[in-house]
Amino acid sequence: MTKNTVNHLENIPRLNRISGQIEGVKRMIEKERGCSDILIQIRALRSALKAVESNILKKHLQHCVAQSFDSSKKKNQKIEELILLFERFNH
Repeated sequence: MTKNTVNHLENIPRLNRISGQIEGVKRMIEKERGCSDILIQIRALRSALKAVESNILKKHLQHCVAQSFDSSKKKNQKIEELILLFERFNH
């Protein structure tokens, strides 16, 4: 891990499970399962992805953003980055 990167390897097991869930949804569609069952699984996938997103955002704030406060130029750049990031989240 370099100074400007954060390790997110703890998310790999969860991402592997998400990958398996996606395959499960594909099989459900191929087997023409009911819409409600498929939608429930898709909701579970969204929840799992949000958990990964939350973990990565938390680390970003704790490490990357916190480090940027050492320099006022970096601080302003990081604040602008966060504004753009949150604007994307709202779309």
